[in-house]
Amino acid sequence: MMPEDKAIDGAKKEAAKKKEDVKKAPAKPEEKPKPPFPGWELDAPKQIADCKHGAGLLGCWFDPSEKWLYTSGQDNVISRWDFVGNKRVELAGHGSWVKSLGFWPGKNLVISAGYEGQLITWPIEGVQPEPIRQVAAHTGWIRAVAVEPSNGLVVSVGNDGQVALWQLPNLVPVRRWSGHDCHIYQAAFRENGKEIITSDLKANVRVWDTATGKLLREGKPVAALHKFDPGFGADIGGVRSWGTNPKGDRLACAGITNVSNAFAGVGNPLIQVIDPMTLKVVQEHKSKEAYQGTMWGVAFHPAGFVLGVAGGSGGMLWIWKPDQTEPLRTLKQPDNIRGLALSPSGNKIAVAQVNGSARILNLKA
Repeated sequence: MMPEDKAIDGAKKEAAKKKEDVKKAPAKPEEKPKPPFPGWELDAPKQIADCKHGAGLLGCWFDPSEKWLYTSGQDNVISRWDFVGNKRVELAGHGSWVKSLGFWPGKNLVISAGYEGQLITWPIEGVQPEPIRQVAAHTGWIRAVAVEPSNGLVVSVGNDGQVALWQLPNLVPVRRWSGHDCHIYQAAFRENGKEIITSDLKANVRVWDTATGKLLREGKPVAALHKFDPGFGADIGGVRSWGTNPKGDRLACAGITNVSNAFAGVGNPLIQVIDPMTLKVVQEHKSKEAYQGTMWGVAFHPAGFVLGVAGGSGGMLWIWKPDQTEPLRTLKQPDNIRGLALSPSGNKIAVAQVNGSARILNLKA
């Protein structure tokens, strides 16, 4: 055998030996992919309470201490839940639906806003809370109320297009102005109470100076959330829910888009995230599947992900990465949803369902 033939033969034997060694070596266990948000259960959050209000629910809210969950229903009643013991106390005082609540922890107060136009303050604590102060605040529906915790200012808005400011604890009128020419759906304080931001049925967004009521800036960044249906001669849409990120530089606006039938509310859920300084859209969040309905709740989680809930063709809960359009997780819920609440710690969420049940889910892994 020639020297070069011996070298080739030796190389073949060495390669064969390496293959045999690989076969004999124990297989390495497969590494599981790391979760996108470690410490949080996003695949199947466990239900830890089911608060059965009875009548179909309109919304749900955790109080700042996270001791109570409040729900409002189509029976015009607010319920305060000790959800650990599943004990319910009714707060009866409104003559119509309640779609918005605010809290002032400094004075142990909750403020409710009714479709009959009343604002009512209640104590957060107590065996059986009774109304403290009732004010006829607006003509027609009050759509939203918000509290600035640093000074106890309250802003309320509704179908009369008015923006009204009140001072707690006695709901003393401070200032009122005509803010929009149609139903105002949302209001919130910004910049430590220096600004108020509002949005309406036609998807207009306006920012006001709290001290004077002067208009600071306006735009229509979320135009996709509004449509005029000429067939029915009606507007549909608007910002049905919104939420601010922890830094305060992003505002997620939720509603319905691609409406093909205003009467039946046929369309697709959509979240548009805007920069409240420039009033420009910086991100969208959508469902991946062909879902019909309205996005009724949205929240930024302090860990970085975005939560959204919808009702229409069944209840849905979606979770998005903040920079992605399609959801990271899609979690079907038992019934259509009309509201979402994120607990102050971020450990829990609650979803308000049309069947009268508020499900509380644990997000902490």
